[in-house]
Amino acid sequence: MADEAIIYNPEPIYLGSHSVISQQAYLCGASHDPDDPAFPLIAKPIRIGAYAWVCSRATVQLGVNMAEGAVLGLGGVATKDMEPWSVYGGIPARKIKNRVHHENL
Repeated sequence: MADEAIIYNPEPIYLGSHSVISQQAYLCGASHDPDDPAFPLIAKPIRIGAYAWVCSRATVQLGVNMAEGAVLGLGGVATKDMEPWSVYGGIPARKIKNRVHHENL
C-alpha cells in the first residue's frame, strides 16, 4: 500500500496476492442511508482480487468486488463490481478495455 492511501474498514476489506493500492487511493467500506431520516451507517466488505490495481486517487466504494487483474484508473470511482483482467476509469467507473492476462503469473 502506497503513501497516503486510506482504508476505511468498518467491515472487512480483502486484499488479494500482489494487489496494488496506489498513493492517495481510498477504499471506503461504509456510507449512510440518505433515505432514512435516522441516516444510519451502512457498511459492506470490499474485495480487491489478486493482481488488481487501484491507481492513484481512485476510490472503491462499499460492497465492490474488483476481480483478479482488474485495474481502476487514476481518479476513477468504482461503484459496481469489476470484471477480471479489465481496465476501468471515470466517475462512475466504466470498462475501458480488457487487460492482457499473462498466464505465467
